[in-house]
Amino acid sequence: MENSSGVALDFSHVQLGDRPLVVCDVDDVVLDFAAPFTEFIKAEGLELLPRSFRLTGNIVSVETQVPIEEADVKRLIGAFFDRQEDWQTPSALSIETLKAIGKAADVIFLTAMPPRYQEQRRRLLDRLDLTFPLVATEEKKGPVMQMIHAARPLPSVFIDDMAHNLHSVRDHVENCLLIHMMPDSPLHQLAPKPDQPIVRATDWPHAAEMIDTYILSQIPHHRTAK
Repeated sequence: MENSSGVALDFSHVQLGDRPLVVCDVDDVVLDFAAPFTEFIKAEGLELLPRSFRLTGNIVSVETQVPIEEADVKRLIGAFFDRQEDWQTPSALSIETLKAIGKAADVIFLTAMPPRYQEQRRRLLDRLDLTFPLVATEEKKGPVMQMIHAARPLPSVFIDDMAHNLHSVRDHVENCLLIHMMPDSPLHQLAPKPDQPIVRATDWPHAAEMIDTYILSQIPHHRTAK
């Protein structure tokens, strides 16, 4: 699969076994983003006003209350990702829950981030002992998930905080358990709600419970098919 620039996405480091697949977003799912980013921009005299579920238009000068331009928003996000190892911390119970899930399933991180920041993210995740494979791309997640799973006759799960990413995977991967999980932040309270059959997890233990139930419901069918 090629990205929008015509460059092939590299999945050579992703090795799947004969196990269920759990593909997981990173920002505001595994690692906190909204809260530390809000603190990060204060150094430039800026604040995030949660008036809608987007950064552009809602990051304003503390002094003038005038929103900054979209190009400056992108610059700030890039600067934050460049220094993510200093700012981002794991979401509550994400580490221990993912390790438990990884005992019975192949876990892959699929992060919506420019690939040039992948090394910083890899180091951060490794430091947290989250050594699962990482794919960083700004492409739509549905086709990427489809390429990773490759229609294997095994249960698949996708976890994300963004409705449009969940909808994209729903449209490209059949019979995938779609889990919406996001922090209880002022910004996320304004987030669009995903459509059915996407389910909401209140926290990582809740997500793990749903994953266990789903996989157990699918494995007998898979074994019969074999």
